[in-house]
Order: sequence, then C-alpha cells, then structure tokens
Amino acid sequence: MDYASADSSSESAASRAAADQADSIYKRIAIRFVPLLFACYVTAYLDRVNVGFAKLQMLSDLQFSEAVFGLGAGMFFLGYFFFEVPSNLLLHKLGARRWIARIMITWSVLSMCTAWVTTPTQFYILRFFLGIAEAGFYPGILLYLTYWFPSHRRGRIVALITAGNPVSGLLGGPLSGYLMASMGGTLAMYGWQWLFILEALPGIVLGLIVLKHLDDRVEDARWLSADERALVRRDIEKDNTVRTHGSIGAAFRSPRVWVLALILFCIISGSYALSFWQPTIIKGLGVADITVIGLISAIPYTVALVSMILISRSADRRRERRWHVIGPVLFAACGLLLCATMSASPVLSVLGLTMVAMGVVSALPMFWALPTAFLGGAGAAAGIALINSTANLAGFVSPTVIGWLKQQTGSLSSGLYLVAGTLTLGAILVWAFIPAKLVNR
Repeated sequence: MDYASADSSSESAASRAAADQADSIYKRIAIRFVPLLFACYVTAYLDRVNVGFAKLQMLSDLQFSEAVFGLGAGMFFLGYFFFEVPSNLLLHKLGARRWIARIMITWSVLSMCTAWVTTPTQFYILRFFLGIAEAGFYPGILLYLTYWFPSHRRGRIVALITAGNPVSGLLGGPLSGYLMASMGGTLAMYGWQWLFILEALPGIVLGLIVLKHLDDRVEDARWLSADERALVRRDIEKDNTVRTHGSIGAAFRSPRVWVLALILFCIISGSYALSFWQPTIIKGLGVADITVIGLISAIPYTVALVSMILISRSADRRRERRWHVIGPVLFAACGLLLCATMSASPVLSVLGLTMVAMGVVSALPMFWALPTAFLGGAGAAAGIALINSTANLAGFVSPTVIGWLKQQTGSLSSGLYLVAGTLTLGAILVWAFIPAKLVNR
C-alpha cells in the first residue's frame, strides 16, 4: 500500500474542505453586508450627481449660467476635500455603524434642501456643505471592507459595491427624467425641486437601517461562531503582513500615496465629465423630452455594469490590477474623443458615452484594490481618505473647467479633449509607478 499517496490524498481533501469552509464564511459575510452597502452607494451617487439632470430645468428657472452651474456642481468637492481625512479617521475610531449612518442622514437632508435654492450663492454654499456631510462615505466603506475581507477576496466585493455607480446611472436617469417631467407644477413647485426632495428620502431610511444592522468589527459578529471569527481574523492578520504603511504619518509621507491620488484624480475627471454633462450631451443631439434623455442616459451605464463585473472577475482570477486599470482608462479616453469629434452623430455620440462609462466604471474598483493592498491600520484610514479627498478635487476642477470652456466656446468639445488627455496621463502614471503585482497570493 502506498502510504505516501494516501497521506497526500488526505491532505488534499483536508485542504479542499478548509477552502470550502472559508468560501462559505466569506459568502455569509458578503450576503449580510454587501446588499446594504450597495444600496447605500447607489443612493449616495444618485444624490451626488442628480444635479446634472436638474440642470436641464434649473438653469432656465433660476437664470443660472453654464459657468455658475459648473462651479456649483464642483463646490461639493471642496467641502469633500477638507473633511475627508478627518471623517475617515473618526470612522476608524468610532466605528462604521454610527459614522456611516450619520453621513447618510446628514447628506440626505442637505440634498433635499437644494430644492429651495434661489441664488448662485445659496447653490454654492449648499453644495459645499453637502460635500462636508458626505466626506468619508466611500473611503469609509473601503476601509470597512479591509476589516472583513483579505485582499484576494476584496476586489470582487469592491466591484459589487461600486456597481452602485452604474446602477445609479441606470436607474437614476429614467427616474430623474420621469420625476422632472411628471411632478412639475405639483404644489406649485418645479420638477427639479421634486427631484431633490424625493431622491433624498431613501438615504434617510438607509441611514437608520445601517445604524441598526452594521457590525463594526469581526469581534462584534455574534452571527458567526468563535471558530469562524478566528478564521477571518487570521486571514486579515496574514493580509496585513504585506502592508507597508501602518501609521498616519507614514501614509502622508509615502510618495506612492500621492501618485495614487494623482492617478485617481485623472480617472475621476472622466467619471464626473460623464455624470455631470451626459444629459447635456444627449440634449445637444436634438432630444428635447426629459424622460427620453433619462432613458438614453441609462444605456451607457447598463453596458458599463456588465463590463465592470467581467473585468473585476478577470482581475481577481489573475490576481492582477495594473493592466486592469490601464486598459479601461484608455478605453474611456477614446470614448471622450469620439464624443468630441462626432458630436453631430447621435449613434456615435452614444457609443462614445458608453465607452466612457465602461472605462471609468470598470477602472474605479480596480484602482481601489491598489492602495488597500499595502495600507493597513490607522494608515489605511488616513491614506485611503487622503487619496480619495485629493483625487476628488477633480470633481471640482472637471465640471468647473468644462462649464467655463463651454461658455467661452459654445461647445463641449474642448473640455472633452482636455479630460481625454487627463485620462491618458492617468494610464501612463499607472504603468510607470504601480508594481505589476500588489495582491497577496
């Protein structure tokens, strides 16, 4: 009898059983948290960018110029920038349950208040404070996931939650168009006012659910057995051994953190060029009905949702991140060039918008697998927030510059060329500075 072969078979069976047990545990964790966090992200992104749809009526009703809208849309990101790092550090200290609930409820109330602005100054101030209220939300979720999932499992989880971005566009476009078209005149209010009021309500409800349902740490998860909690803790501790920046100061001093912030700045420039200006681009194709604009705007996000899932699966299977960021970013740049050069063709313009959506939506979850692979502890809280807050200044720069250029030239093309170049720069930076392998095998 071949005892060595028998022992090898026994060890192989035990290894498979252990792997199956781990898969089962992480599946339970994902089922418990991911649907809720996904719904929160959909609501957050919808409340952040619905101003792009409101613009179709706000500008004429309030006599705002394109430059006023661009500056007001971007003011959100100044407040976001100044309070992102403090917010994420507070989440790390106080716990995700209370802090994410606080973020959601306060931003929803402020988003609702946008319905009653009447002057550019009021619009600027409210958008600034909306940014303060939401600061820390997305990086807080990313930080929260590092408490529960090791890096090789986290790429797909981040992608599932970040799918809230295209889903908010898929659902938000038709919903926003319908609300603005059907609610106008109700209780003597404009359709864009009802848009802000009604789309803010889900955030308040979800904030209360988070407060009751979310567990801050693995140690708090009484729905897992002691052995299951121990397995997750071991995986997280093993994952932490490959992270090189464990303190706040080290994260701030790391050149890699600042390079990542610049890369994300480039990607987000493309993301918000799409979010804030897509309704305007579609309207410029000769589409006058707001409901139809909403339906057409859902097309790019529908395709992007599929592409993001496929790319995230490919990245996790190959345990590779760099080229899964570069490819989508360059694809988005090509889409912007298509929109800029073929603006007279409805088919090619929508194709270009779809390429932009596919690229930026697919690149974002792949990007976030990079910093969470080497940042740990309080350094992760500070580093992730620093990257996100600095990069989200693109949300201020992109709509402000595009709005100014459109007002000066009468066309969106020059702004789209600029953002396409910015995306290309981001891809070059990823290729030049990010290691090919950052995922622990």
